[in-house]
Amino acid sequence: MRKSPSRIKFRNLPSSGFKKQQKASVRALEEIASTKDQSANTKSRLFVVWGVLVAAGLGLAVNLYHLQIVSGPKLTQKARNQQMVNLRPFMPRRPVIDRTNNVLALDRPVYTVYAHPKLFNKSGSDIANELAPILDKDAADLEKIFESKKSGILLSSALPEELADRISSKHLDGLELIQKYSRLYPQQDLVADVVGYVNLDRRGQAGVEYSQEKLLERSGQTVRMSRAGNGALMPDHAPEGFLHFDDLRLQLTIDSRLQRSARLALLQQMKKFGAKRGAVIVMDAWDGSLLALVSQPTYNPNEYSKADISLFKNWTVADLYEPGSTFKPLNVAIALENNIIKPDDTFNDSGSIQVADRIIRNAENKRYGRINIAQVLQHSSNIGMVQIIQRLQPSAYYNWLERLGLGQGIETDLPFEVASQLKSQEEFTASPIEAATTSFGQGFSLTPLQLVQMHGALANGGKLVTPHVVRGLIDTKGHMHYLPNLPAPRQIFSGATTQKVVEMMETVVSQGTGKASQIPGYRIAGKTGTAQVASRAGGYLSNAKITSFVGILPVESPRYVVLALVDEPKGENAFGSTVAAPIVKAVMEALIPIEQIPPSTPISSTPASP
Repeated sequence: MRKSPSRIKFRNLPSSGFKKQQKASVRALEEIASTKDQSANTKSRLFVVWGVLVAAGLGLAVNLYHLQIVSGPKLTQKARNQQMVNLRPFMPRRPVIDRTNNVLALDRPVYTVYAHPKLFNKSGSDIANELAPILDKDAADLEKIFESKKSGILLSSALPEELADRISSKHLDGLELIQKYSRLYPQQDLVADVVGYVNLDRRGQAGVEYSQEKLLERSGQTVRMSRAGNGALMPDHAPEGFLHFDDLRLQLTIDSRLQRSARLALLQQMKKFGAKRGAVIVMDAWDGSLLALVSQPTYNPNEYSKADISLFKNWTVADLYEPGSTFKPLNVAIALENNIIKPDDTFNDSGSIQVADRIIRNAENKRYGRINIAQVLQHSSNIGMVQIIQRLQPSAYYNWLERLGLGQGIETDLPFEVASQLKSQEEFTASPIEAATTSFGQGFSLTPLQLVQMHGALANGGKLVTPHVVRGLIDTKGHMHYLPNLPAPRQIFSGATTQKVVEMMETVVSQGTGKASQIPGYRIAGKTGTAQVASRAGGYLSNAKITSFVGILPVESPRYVVLALVDEPKGENAFGSTVAAPIVKAVMEALIPIEQIPPSTPISSTPASP
């Protein structure tokens, strides 16, 4: 027989037990339902998280694309700019030398010295005692300075390198030395009139330091160097040879030996006659080279801040004056060139002459009677000169003055040059008094340098050359790398005319007012001048005069022009013949051995006494 299916049998439970069982079942069902809800929430959260991650990834991808592709080149350049720096290395100015290679100006390293007492490894007293002799200061004063401040005490702003090395060798803590460059002028005031100086910004302010700035500044190219993370330069990445600079020097035509002799001779005469100022110019008339240019008073360019600023302009190129009788030889040349006189012509000097409504007289009211052209120069006759120029039409005379350069400036490499002054042609030709006063060097004005240029035309066969002090840029081996482009000489007079005038000027030295410039064995031409000083208010100062003498050496082969001027000398015996002529003699005596000028005639020797 088949068994019947089994049946679930329920035990008879108490009602309380059944309820407990029922509650448990309900809790189980609730837990199952809760688990299902949590699972659903977890899925939702996972979906949100994955959504965020995917969105972030997409954002990063977009940003990466923008940085790498869109902005990549710009950001790369910006990074390189931060890693690199443009550097223009310091280039010292070129030195200045004279024609015999004596150094006149150069850049040298100097040091600014600071003290930081809080870092001293010794007592302030010990440090002061070690530094005092090096800094040329009192040790006690230094010690007080160290006690007054803990850091940043300036001890020296321009300590020479050799003294800085002495400080460094002592290995003292608390001292800071910062290198810089300073312009040094070893000759001090000897050539300040020509060289000038540079200021704290290393810019030329006077002389060739100013006018030749482009030749003195070395050109240095800007280089790019890498920087480390802390900003320090990385020398390993510097271009090869970027600190190299040339060895060129600016050479001048000035001769320091002659410059020194000229200044000494000028100072002696200025002191003797209590003069206001003076000047000496020596020019090689063959090419316009200035061998000496002295202006007194002067200044020390190493201490330019202590000088009177008026001294920074060389008055031989920056100030005008009336040349007086030193212009007479040029008027004689004009007259000879126009054939209105002959060398043997004579004139009657009665001591005075009337021109229009004026009476013109000689200096000290002297009269010389019948005199020839050479004697007009010997005695510096105003009357004779007026009569010579009266033979020339005023308009023609005026044109010749313009040909000489009056009313114009001269081309020179010295700064602050001013143009000479000449009245207009209408005013000049309106009255005969204008030509008359011009005949003896008054009524117009020029610079001393321009007068030297004009006398150079008498010495070189009639050419106006350009006075200059720059010879060129030369290297340490003597090779010339640059020559100034000077204007071509301009022919004014014929060689025959100038030789006649120079020979007439020789008689001024041998027989006339220039005897004080005589040098045994040498033929010297010259002309004295004692001119009135023009007043700014018009007319002339009654108690002031400027004395001068211009000399040409040697007469048989004229080449060198020497001009000496002394402004406002004191005393009754102050004339061009007594004040200026001895200066020219002293300068020529120095010039002769320097230029090896042979004697014109054999020098007689006196036998030694037994």
